[in-house]
Amino acid sequence: MRILSKTSKKDADEELNKEPELTADGLEAKKPGIKVNAGNNGDTPRGAEKNAAQKQKKAKGTAEEEGDAPDEAETSGAAGEADDTGIDPAAVLIGELAVEHDRYLRLAAEYDNYRKRSVKERETRYGDARADTITRLLPVYDNLERALKMECADEAFYKGVEMTMTQLTEILESMDVSQIPTVGEPFDPNRHNAVMAIENPELGEKIIAEEYQKGFMLGDRVIRHSTVVVAN
Repeated sequence: MRILSKTSKKDADEELNKEPELTADGLEAKKPGIKVNAGNNGDTPRGAEKNAAQKQKKAKGTAEEEGDAPDEAETSGAAGEADDTGIDPAAVLIGELAVEHDRYLRLAAEYDNYRKRSVKERETRYGDARADTITRLLPVYDNLERALKMECADEAFYKGVEMTMTQLTEILESMDVSQIPTVGEPFDPNRHNAVMAIENPELGEKIIAEEYQKGFMLGDRVIRHSTVVVAN
């Protein structure tokens, strides 16, 4: 057995009773004969900060794993990449849009053709109605014309017939109705209806010599052919 001297024992007791000193890392210096757990530094200020940082990092990683991080499918879809089937959704949408646009253009063209056809049909029906109405009034014009060619002893009566004829003529002119020229004009089968041919050396070939019934036009449309006699 080793026997310590009084001086050595006194130095040992003072070393044990000395208060612990702190190192630069906040750890207690080792006391003689006492082991210090240097790996567990959670009780020191710096150790508490490290533990808090680790807990915060761990919590952030858990949140990302639970769905806070952006979905890979959404990221790939936003970038216009193909899905698992190899089909690009953006390309599919562009194709569908092109089909719908072509269908819209066809529908617009069909509607425009229908509108133009409807306008033309309305104008044609209106023109036919006007022509039919005027044609029904032309016999009245013929009778008034015959009456004016007859001799009449009653001057007031003749004047009334003449005024009626003048008024009817003005109404027809306001409706764009005009008489077809006949006597002295070349015969035109599109406007004239020849009922007789005569020899007249004073007139040229196929020149209208006489008019039996007046013909009328509504604008550029013949509503009644002139009944004429053609020379030569």
